[in-house]
Amino acid sequence: MIIREWRGRAPRARAGEYPTHFLTRVVPELRDVPGFLGATLSKREDGERVEFVVLTRWSSMDAVRAFAGADLDRAVVEPGAVAALSDYDRTVRHYEVVEDVTPK
Repeated sequence: MIIREWRGRAPRARAGEYPTHFLTRVVPELRDVPGFLGATLSKREDGERVEFVVLTRWSSMDAVRAFAGADLDRAVVEPGAVAALSDYDRTVRHYEVVEDVTPK
């Protein structure tokens, strides 16, 4: 399994806009991509900003390539996300899952 990590930031006063975009636009599109296994949206308050971390899970790097294109490290950021955020990472990081521990 591959984890794809991306981050974006928003002013605290507009912190609700990105989660709304994520749930209404991003998630439905991701669910249609072969090899997509799930996603987690997290947030962290940092002074007057809120930082969002999106971790998507993929079956393989080939699945990531089908989603992201040839430049695997380029972030795929829709116009709605750009509008909801004050700034965001232009690149992503990929991690190969070594162990995935679940409760008994």
